[in-house]
Amino acid sequence: MDNLINAIDKIVEGQVFKIVISNKKDKENKYNKININFKESKNKKYYQVEKYTDKQVFHENIEIEDLRDHLLDYMENSYKQLAAWSENTTFDLKISKKGKVFLGKKNANNSNLINKDHNKKKNYILEEGMIIEPLIDLGVFTKEGKVVKSKYDKYKQINRFVEIIDDEIKKNDYKELTILDFGCGKSYLTFILYYYFVEIKKINVKMIGLDLKEDVIKKCNEVAKRYKYDNLHFELGDINGYKYNNKVDMVITLHACDTATDYALYNA
Repeated sequence: MDNLINAIDKIVEGQVFKIVISNKKDKENKYNKININFKESKNKKYYQVEKYTDKQVFHENIEIEDLRDHLLDYMENSYKQLAAWSENTTFDLKISKKGKVFLGKKNANNSNLINKDHNKKKNYILEEGMIIEPLIDLGVFTKEGKVVKSKYDKYKQINRFVEIIDDEIKKNDYKELTILDFGCGKSYLTFILYYYFVEIKKINVKMIGLDLKEDVIKKCNEVAKRYKYDNLHFELGDINGYKYNNKVDMVITLHACDTATDYALYNA
C-alpha cells in the first residue's frame, strides 16, 4: 500500500495533464478504461474524468486537490495500469498479479501533446461517444454516438442551448428542480435537457411539458416511457391560464406561436 501511495504522490506532484487508466482487475467492472484530462475554463482549473463502458462514456469533473484520492481509489481497487503525462515527464504505473507496484518514469518533451489537447475542437457538454437516445432519434447522433456530419450545425446549436442552461445551473448547488416546458411540441430539446439534468448534472429533476396537441402529448409520453425518463411527463393544456400548485424553478419555451410567447412569459 505504501508503495502505491508513493507512486501516486509522484505522479500527482508531476502536475500531469493527461492520465489513462486501464487493465481492470475485475471483469464485472463496467468501466473498461478511464481517461482524466486537465481542463481550464474561465478562472477555474479542474480535471475531467471520462469513464468508458462498451457503449457509453460518463463524465465527471473533479477538483485539482481531489485527483490523488481518485487515483489511489482506482488503482487500489479496480485497475492495474496507469499512464500519465506532464510537460516534461511520462509515467507508467503497473501493478502485478501479486500486488507489486512498478513505477516507470522517463524524461520526455510532451509539449506537443499539450498543444494537441488545446487545439482540439470545442469541448461540448453533449460530447461524441455519449449514447443519448433523443439525439439518435433526431438524427444528430449515430447509434454509436457519433455526430452525423450533415447535422453538425444542429449539434452545435443544441449544445449552445444546453450551455445557456448550464451557465445558470452552475450558480447554485441544485439537488432538485421542477421545470415546465410551455408549448413543448415534439419535445426533442425537452428530452435532451432531461438527459443533461439527470445523467450529467445528477440533479433530481421533475419536468412537465405542456402542449395543445393531443397526439403530440400522447407520443411524447410514449417516448419518455421508452427512454425510461421516469420524472418527465407531458400534459394537454393551454399556456394561457395554466396553473401549477407547487414550486416551479424554471420555465422554458421555444418557437411559441402568436401570443403564446406572451402567455409563457406572463405565467413564468
